[in-house]
Amino acid sequence: MQYLGQHFLRNEIILKEIADSLALKSGDVVIEIGPGHGELTGELLKHPITVVAIEKDAALVDFLTKNFQFPISNFQINPELQLPKLQIIHGDVLKALPSIIKNLKLKIKNSNYSVVGDIPYYITGYLLRVLSETKQKPKIITLLIQKEVAERIVAEPPKMNLLAAITQSWSVPNILRSVGRKEFSPPPKVDSAIITLIPRSLPSTLGAREAEYYRFLRTLFKQPRKTIANNLTAESEFQMPKNELTQELKQINVNPGDRPQSLSLEDVQNLFKKLYNSR
Repeated sequence: MQYLGQHFLRNEIILKEIADSLALKSGDVVIEIGPGHGELTGELLKHPITVVAIEKDAALVDFLTKNFQFPISNFQINPELQLPKLQIIHGDVLKALPSIIKNLKLKIKNSNYSVVGDIPYYITGYLLRVLSETKQKPKIITLLIQKEVAERIVAEPPKMNLLAAITQSWSVPNILRSVGRKEFSPPPKVDSAIITLIPRSLPSTLGAREAEYYRFLRTLFKQPRKTIANNLTAESEFQMPKNELTQELKQINVNPGDRPQSLSLEDVQNLFKKLYNSR
């Protein structure tokens, strides 16, 4: 199983904290990513909700089907939704998640749904991108991820970075707690952290130019060691002489000689609006 990078959380107190972070209400739907042996699944199903568990490993799907304490062959029905309390889907979450969300929304109408999971470290960035591009976003996302990545996501100046700027643009992230490597079986080589993401919309002035805005972020943070002015003038898209760009930056109190990690999210968004309105 290790070829998929699984490390299974065993601590029941932490599993409960993850479930509690979702503030579950009767009738909610939770999409669980990578249920593994069902450690978190069992905690979730203590609530009157529906759990849709997506597992890539066929051996684990078989294990859950045969051994999970909640008998899959005899589904209990969530009376509010007329859906099974537990559904297990064999698939790659990065490919399957958008269609699963779309199909769920058709079934549950406007009911709330959440996303939760103990995420293999190597898919974190891809998963966040899939979630950011989902039109029907969940009310809350709780992920157990590599601690270093969680810290990058919540970073502020002077440690702002591309991952933080993108993720903070579509959500409000918060680290709930660290989780030591000894809490997993087998133990990973690094510590983890529980992070919550509360989705939000881009400001209306940016939402209409969303694709351009995210492309701008990638340009701005493309080479973190270069100055803001140098990163932006390196791209022909702006077609703006450096001295003119420098003046534009100074008008919104951005030092052209600073590096992008010194910018706050508000600075970044003001910079985008200023430069794109000047075009």
